[in-house]
Amino acid sequence: MAIATYCLVALDCPDPQALAAFYAELLGGEVTKDSDEEWYDLYAPGGHRLAFQLAPGHTPPKWPRADDNSQQMHLDFHVRDMDAAEQQVLALGATPLDLDDRDGERDFRVYADPAGHPFCLCRE
Repeated sequence: MAIATYCLVALDCPDPQALAAFYAELLGGEVTKDSDEEWYDLYAPGGHRLAFQLAPGHTPPKWPRADDNSQQMHLDFHVRDMDAAEQQVLALGATPLDLDDRDGERDFRVYADPAGHPFCLCRE
């Protein structure tokens, strides 16, 4: 028997509204705002929920590291056309971190969202 049920993943960031808009463009869905400017939710298709919380002084993790300021989590997203998806996320403000997919041998490429959180585009 499960102890809990999944609710959401919350990302700390310097601008919750802007980061919620980035992920809404990437995934679709609806962005809602809490009573203040410190918390936004993205209700993505399929019932998934991402939240974005104001974190003044936020420092993005470094990719890839296992020491000081290492990544603590990352998000994976399936895409049908890797090259087209890459152009779209870059146009939205993503930063490339590791694009060497070894001519398609490796099924993912790594980017950072506008607040510096790593995410991967993965071939379906």
